[in-house]
Amino acid sequence: MKQKVCFLVTEHSFLDVRIFEKEAKSLHKKGYDVTMIVPKVNGYLFDISGEKLKNTVASKSFYYEGIKIVPYTERLGNPQIYQYYDDVTSGRENEGFQNELTTLGIKENADIYHAHEFLSFYAGIGIKRTLKKNGRSVALIYDSHELFPDPLELMNQRTRIVMDQMLKKMLKEVDGVITVSESIKSWYMQIEPSLAIEVIYNSPPLTEEFTAKDWSCRPLTIIHEGFISQSRGNWRKIIGIVDALKSTIDICFKIIGGTRANEKKLFVPPSLKEHFEIKEWVNYVQIPSEMKSAHLGWIDLNLTHSLNNQYAMPNKFFSYLNNGVPVLVNNCVDMKAFIEKHQCGIAVSKDSVTAEEYANVIRKLSENAHLLKTMSINARKVMEEFYCWEKMEQRLYNFYEQVTN
Repeated sequence: MKQKVCFLVTEHSFLDVRIFEKEAKSLHKKGYDVTMIVPKVNGYLFDISGEKLKNTVASKSFYYEGIKIVPYTERLGNPQIYQYYDDVTSGRENEGFQNELTTLGIKENADIYHAHEFLSFYAGIGIKRTLKKNGRSVALIYDSHELFPDPLELMNQRTRIVMDQMLKKMLKEVDGVITVSESIKSWYMQIEPSLAIEVIYNSPPLTEEFTAKDWSCRPLTIIHEGFISQSRGNWRKIIGIVDALKSTIDICFKIIGGTRANEKKLFVPPSLKEHFEIKEWVNYVQIPSEMKSAHLGWIDLNLTHSLNNQYAMPNKFFSYLNNGVPVLVNNCVDMKAFIEKHQCGIAVSKDSVTAEEYANVIRKLSENAHLLKTMSINARKVMEEFYCWEKMEQRLYNFYEQVTN
């Protein structure tokens, strides 16, 4: 008999690449019966960009690519965190957890519950406790895409203490934790040393139609995958990089993703337009074809008040490597360690790197095609051998076996 898996989601789109395209589809392929309980916003399901899916019937459950989708309206939120804390810590088994996600989760009566955010983890605790009280033992997995609460994030101290205490209590009841980097894994192990925990990276499936790049081809194309905002600093930094390089290098900056649904389109100064190629959001299966012209993948994260950014191993990082694109990144702990170990890019040893400093690195790389080629070969090789989704998928299967046995 098939084991039933129920994904619990409070923030992400049901089409999220990690949740739906990778984990849910992989488990379905393995033979699990997969259900996803997912949020609506203003009555609609939404895509990865935040755009409402107005042609989707969101009032009742439906099947999408073999996976059952159960939409719900009442979203859990941080303003109720003190009530959630009381539910988790009070010890009153017959009270609390009065929310739609928990109710729908109990109704699914699954064998394994897989929560994808802090508040869906909270709902999972309520489901696990209720079913146990009814004589049914189920497994609960917390898929921690990031640290929450982030120890460095500026927030109300009382709220932080409450969330920290909630997390410690919930980690004692969970059957296993999945996370996205070795540093985050170590952080959890310090809280709960006996925790069953696995790192499953945000890796794409291995690009099948891969061909080695022509490093003499110009323009030198730098690529940024993912959403970007007109108001955030890294857009201004991109403009600064191109402006600093345009007179000395045949340069193109390619953006895949553009802006989110509710944000202004990116403004490129007229004098720089010929040096930009901006694509709106594309399906992740189309990304390899967009990467063919890229020579360098760029990641620049704000490290000041975010341990998550310091520990990040984002989708775009592995997407670049998967397509043989060396990575240029600032002083992010895990990405820097990975790059230095596998010699597949350049990590600038500075938390805040200016546009001019990035431009200087790019200028030197443009004069060293041999180094770019070597880093590209290393990038592709490490994905083939260790980090593509096919390898992560096996980690997922093994972890499910470990948790359920």
